Amino acid sequence: MAEPVPADAIQENMLSGDKIDVRDLDFYYGDFKALEGVTVGIKRNAITAFIGPSGCGKSTFLRSLNRMNDLIDGTRVEGTVLLDGKDIYAEDVDVVDLRRRVGMIFQQANPFPLSIYENIAYGPRIHGLRNKAELDTIVEDSLTKANLWKEVKDKLGQPGTDLSGGQQQRLCIARVLAVNPEVLLMDEPCSAIDPTSTQKIEDLMDKLKDNFTIVIVTHNMQQAARVSDYTAFFLAEDTNLPAKLIEYDMTDIVFTNPTDKRTENYITGRFG
Repeated sequence: MAEPVPADAIQENMLSGDKIDVRDLDFYYGDFKALEGVTVGIKRNAITAFIGPSGCGKSTFLRSLNRMNDLIDGTRVEGTVLLDGKDIYAEDVDVVDLRRRVGMIFQQANPFPLSIYENIAYGPRIHGLRNKAELDTIVEDSLTKANLWKEVKDKLGQPGTDLSGGQQQRLCIARVLAVNPEVLLMDEPCSAIDPTSTQKIEDLMDKLKDNFTIVIVTHNMQQAARVSDYTAFFLAEDTNLPAKLIEYDMTDIVFTNPTDKRTENYITGRFG
């Protein structure tokens, strides 16, 4: 059972400008502790990049922010994750609604085997919306926000899987936007697409942060430096040891004047 969150911690979260406040998070796969002692505040209406070598817990931590790891048998979390001051691991949390508020965009675009229109309308329908005019508005608005409407408006009945890789990724972003999220979690969203499509996704993220809080996992240091406002560096010193958050600050500081030598070594390519 989750411990009650003190009222002063909730007030501090609301006043700090943090959309998500993580405190002393430990994460376990069975008996193996994958993450240890992670404490970080994710700023509202900003892009935060998670960087670090493969296997250092970046994606695990990302999934802990909307409880996607609950779907993996044998996992457990210790610590606190506050979303707008509310502990997302409390017993009374509606996990379905949590994942609506904190949406996930995966590394590999995964459009449903449905039409472009139905890919976007799927989420609102699941949440009870049936009015065709309202669905039409949501589809157009979501595709417009994802910078895809002009490219697909005349072929909404075609399968989403017929789109190019970059278009499919933007379709998946539009599908998440259709259910009015507050946070977008992006797990290496550009790793499987071409440079032109990557540029479109990065431009899209810059526009979306005016209305959303965005967290991105990336192995691309140039991308982290280009798109993010804040950067968090994760590292596991050994494969048998849990990963830890080594450094977290504004991106300009992390990339030009890091406080930890390990951060500097990773960013400059000395390891990883």
